[in-house]
Amino acid sequence: MSGNPAIPNHWQSVRDHSRAWEEFLLVYPVVSRRSGGLSIGVNLNPDKRCNFDCVYCEVDRHTPPRILKADPDRIRTELAAMIRAARSGELARHPRFRETGDLTRRIRDIAFSGDGEPTMVPNFAKCVRAAAEVKEAEGLHDTKLVLITDAAGLDKADVRRGLEILDAHQGEVWAKLDAGTEDYYRRVNRSHVRFDRILRNLLLTARQRPILIQTLFLKLHGQPMPPEELEAYCRRLCDILDQGGRIGEVQAYTIARPTPEPWATRLEPSELETFAEVIRQRTGLPVSVYP
Repeated sequence: MSGNPAIPNHWQSVRDHSRAWEEFLLVYPVVSRRSGGLSIGVNLNPDKRCNFDCVYCEVDRHTPPRILKADPDRIRTELAAMIRAARSGELARHPRFRETGDLTRRIRDIAFSGDGEPTMVPNFAKCVRAAAEVKEAEGLHDTKLVLITDAAGLDKADVRRGLEILDAHQGEVWAKLDAGTEDYYRRVNRSHVRFDRILRNLLLTARQRPILIQTLFLKLHGQPMPPEELEAYCRRLCDILDQGGRIGEVQAYTIARPTPEPWATRLEPSELETFAEVIRQRTGLPVSVYP
């Protein structure tokens, strides 16, 4: 199935996921197809540090950051202001969101993401608590708190404390898995973190709560993921399920914005759907497709 087909991928507000928003330094609005509408982002990595160097990452690491740390008090102030701007219709009147109509009035989620890996920050739990308190104070009882993560830091004690706060506030973990083998992982994600640590962390987290798996499928030098790599990827998902982990769904998507590596290119919608169907058949999991 295709994910949220009512939100076209050619809308400016969908293609522009800039984390710079007027005078705000940590909080930013985006219309997300995977969220199904307005997602308010909390950039926990304004210093642009990350433990991955993905070939498809669109983060601008050449422009110096305006702020270096995620401060919980600033998160509280900016998040409350952004929520009120959305509800009042102020966001809907902004030129960036001219195509979206009333989509920006309903806040689907508050997402911890940013210009790097959010679990790298030393005060992760405090930042999550700050956002949860604002969410409750503003009466957003049905709005989800979402962690978008590469899974490398899910075993850290402070991160696990933060996940417990997520669990108490309609939380979801959207965890990345772009490969089935160490070799392909190194080629796509280019991380010093061992692939088996990523897999252990996915299992550890999925045993505690259902997680979503986010996978970006692409072409490297004109070649899509080989069939044997896709089979290995499916086995990784089955391993999590077989060992007591829970996966709510797989979100399969492809490149939507310019990449730093010109040889990393997008899949055609039919190619992405073919991959998704293989995953469904091999794992039995639901797969949403975002071409």
